[in-house]
Amino acid sequence: MKKFLFICSFLLIISCENDGTTQFCDIINSQTINLANPQFINLQVPAGWAYANGGIKGIVIYRLGSSFRSFSRECPHQTCSSKMVVVNDIKLVCPCDDAEFSILDGSPQTAGVSKSVCEFKVTQVSSSVLNVTNF
Repeated sequence: MKKFLFICSFLLIISCENDGTTQFCDIINSQTINLANPQFINLQVPAGWAYANGGIKGIVIYRLGSSFRSFSRECPHQTCSSKMVVVNDIKLVCPCDDAEFSILDGSPQTAGVSKSVCEFKVTQVSSSVLNVTNF
């Protein structure tokens, strides 16, 4: 048990040695997304997006051309009881303070906010199935 605590402490210390923008992402179970499901119909076209289960507050999946990106709906810079929402098909917005983040890469778009939204890995398994996992 002591060895386990030592390793966890060591990893935490190493991960904190950066420019202060590290976002500790929530761990998700693998999510399988079937693009034929009506819930995900918007993902069949470029610039389409959809909400899905996963993480603490859910995820949003965005289609960027022929590839896909997925981000947490949890606000990265503060504790907020609400889920971030997609606004105007181009940004994620935290309803607690209206901080904005790009849906293309999760980067902050609001002055004073330095942390990006957590991103998850999206693998296209077939023409109609995606798998969303942690990196």
